[in-house]
Amino acid sequence: MYYQVESNKPFDQAVMDLDTSVKTHGFGVLHIHDLGVTLRSKGMDFDEECKIFEVCNPAKAAKVLASDMRLNMALPCRISVYTEKGQTKIGMIEPAKMLGLLSEDESLKETAHEVETKTMKMIDDAK
Repeated sequence: MYYQVESNKPFDQAVMDLDTSVKTHGFGVLHIHDLGVTLRSKGMDFDEECKIFEVCNPAKAAKVLASDMRLNMALPCRISVYTEKGQTKIGMIEPAKMLGLLSEDESLKETAHEVETKTMKMIDDAK
């Protein structure tokens, strides 16, 4: 259900490289949530780093929403760059498996697999 890779890059370099990779593969970055900063600003003891990218390909998103508008709750795709005990990691929940749990529409399977292939490539390229 999860696709994640370890990176030998420093956290900030992996973040920059993922941003570039997302755009190279025809997706847009809608927002980047800095979860570490947010948690620390709320007084939480959080030593790790975590940036969550919301990424989208408008054509693919429109196709999903045309099939079932409720699936807006699963969009956009999220890819995280984070640290765990000093190790930089990049990962996501696999879109095809997630949509498979949310919809039985056969026409969405192909779209979900296309998005999954692209997002995995983005992660691998940023690694």
